[in-house]
Amino acid sequence: MIPNKYLSISPEVQQALSQHKPVVALESTIISHGMPYPQNVETAMRVEQTIRDCGAVPATIAIIGGKLKAGCTPDEIEYLGKRGTAITKASRRDLPVLLARGEDGATTVTTTMIIAHMAGIQVFATGGIGGVHRGAETTMDISADLEELAQTRVMVICAGAKSILDLGLTLEYLETKGVPVIGYGTHELPAFYTRHSGFGVDYRVDSPEELAAIFSAKIEAGLTGGMLVTNPIPEEYSMPADVINAAIDRAIAEANEQGIRGKATTPFLLARVKELTGGDSLDANIQLVLNNARLAARTAAALAQS
Repeated sequence: MIPNKYLSISPEVQQALSQHKPVVALESTIISHGMPYPQNVETAMRVEQTIRDCGAVPATIAIIGGKLKAGCTPDEIEYLGKRGTAITKASRRDLPVLLARGEDGATTVTTTMIIAHMAGIQVFATGGIGGVHRGAETTMDISADLEELAQTRVMVICAGAKSILDLGLTLEYLETKGVPVIGYGTHELPAFYTRHSGFGVDYRVDSPEELAAIFSAKIEAGLTGGMLVTNPIPEEYSMPADVINAAIDRAIAEANEQGIRGKATTPFLLARVKELTGGDSLDANIQLVLNNARLAARTAAALAQS
């Protein structure tokens, strides 16, 4: 690993990496922008504990005081949760400014992948990735997550693309960029809150060991870019597709009426969908993140043994 004066790896994560123990990266946008306080902090700590229970070390990633943090303390997670949306939602384009100014940033899928790769962490668990937004043929609103998956060698385990997106175009974009999209126990792309989208994925895999073998082959062959594993939300927490789609359609219409664009779009839509579903979407969000954390920990353990 090349020394980087901006990178700060926690002692626990550094020890695990040096001893070739499994480590799982976690994002911080879900803490600062994805959920209200104190549920955001409670969920973050619960996800970390879930990873520990599965035999891996959690590394919550964020930018604090101009440092790229690979592994946050409980106090730092509390800080991120309390400050909430006052903390910049940081994508790749924001990093130089935040580092130079010594500011804070909540990491998206993109920036979590960047920092995880810098630190030597290969597996990252999140909720859902960004993608091609509905209407992107005129707005060009395409998440930087897709570009990062094309260039940064990290395995991202998620519950599919957020169902506020154009899922068909998101899959087309990933195919063009050469990103393997793998369904865990399914041939269908999960749609975040619900298990079903009607869109197929490239491959189905049924064990963490096979996920680890595929990612190892990618590395050993010298292939660039990441790998996307789509892990459906557990059946008992999956929301009916018609209910969630109706809420999403209404939220998108309201966002258009209010002129909401760019990085403000996803937080607005997720918050509005939560209101329209009576909080059911927040409960589903928490459960799918925990489910992804379990799979990520088991996959990281299999990678560590390979």
